[in-house]
Amino acid sequence: MLFSSLGLSPALLRALERQGLHTPTQVQAQAIPAVMAGHDTMARAQTGSGKTLAFALPLLHKLASEPALNPRQVRALVLVPTRELAIQVGAALRDLANQLPQAIKISVVFGGVSINPQMLAMRGGTDVVVATPGRLLDLLHHNALSLAATQMLVLDEADRLLDLGFEAELKRLLDLLPSKRQSLFFSATFAPAVAALAHSMLREPVQIEVGATDQEKPDITQQAILVDAPRRTQLLRHLITIHKWKRVLVFVATKHAAEIVADKLRKARIYAEPFHGELSQGKRSQVLSDFKASRLKVVIATDMASRGLDIAQLPVVVNYDLPRSADDYTHRIGRTGRAGETGLAVSLVSHDTEAHFRLIQKRHDLQLTLELEAGFEPLESAAAEGDVAAGTVATHQHQAPANTGGVKGKRPSKKDKLRAQASRQQN
Repeated sequence: MLFSSLGLSPALLRALERQGLHTPTQVQAQAIPAVMAGHDTMARAQTGSGKTLAFALPLLHKLASEPALNPRQVRALVLVPTRELAIQVGAALRDLANQLPQAIKISVVFGGVSINPQMLAMRGGTDVVVATPGRLLDLLHHNALSLAATQMLVLDEADRLLDLGFEAELKRLLDLLPSKRQSLFFSATFAPAVAALAHSMLREPVQIEVGATDQEKPDITQQAILVDAPRRTQLLRHLITIHKWKRVLVFVATKHAAEIVADKLRKARIYAEPFHGELSQGKRSQVLSDFKASRLKVVIATDMASRGLDIAQLPVVVNYDLPRSADDYTHRIGRTGRAGETGLAVSLVSHDTEAHFRLIQKRHDLQLTLELEAGFEPLESAAAEGDVAAGTVATHQHQAPANTGGVKGKRPSKKDKLRAQASRQQN
């Protein structure tokens, strides 16, 4: 199948050809006709499968073929959970829209920066808004735009937007949108509770479930290393050095941990920077720019970097802290092995987090063996004598620890976790 068989306008086909794209991915081949036919759509597909184009192409096709009755009002709204994803989606839409004969104005808005330039940029109206929920509500409060004429709503990384962190803001926005609209939900994962909530917001949606084919499945080698928690930073430094990793994205649980681990790596003469929500937008943009250009070797990030970020040819992802949610494991490791490249995902597992690691394996049907790195064999392990053989430790051979780490419903308080994190990283 070719893009030309999906009914897209000649201008959009030329835009795709300029990008060297001729054949749609599975999610694009299924979603584009459904969206163009006007159906609400709920699509789940793995990271790196082309979900952005799956909604961007039919969205622009419909806007270009249906001139606005009132050019001062927003016709399409794309909601995303992070500033970085807003910038990325906005750039993809503009690259396509620039090839259209009709002028389609696209505005990208997010928090962390002054609201005034964003308000000024939308004077005279805009056709498409790509936004984070909080900043969009601010702009609506200032009467900078109206959603009364919005025809299409897209939730990118919909599961993150539908969870408790954004539920209140999203409900306020939905109340401001016309009841008669087309809604599109795209994500790599949908937890059962989130899926149920999504269905309550959609009208007879077309459901698209795309599993990776052998050709499309990301080529990611997954590895897990058993290590005492206080020695994870030393092990990370060791792995970066002996394997000569050029660029590494390291995921931690908190912004506090991001700052501490980055600082320790810098003291070891490894150029590292933290990346979390409390950094200024300018700093976050600079870190990503330096990382993508290979001017920066290591980024220590919270889960805000796990959604939608496209970092070309990123060779390695490390789970310094295991993700709180098993679904987030998919999003994290999906930052590597993109666009046909190979990738490596390494998880550092301590005695306290073995139970959670087994849960992640069960949820994703993984059969990983906990390995030992010479010189970093754990002293805290509860493994019985004789469990360790040939430099590896099978996960099923260990007794479940009493502390379940990040398992939902059995977590320590935020203050307890911060104290424990600081204590473990003093070495």
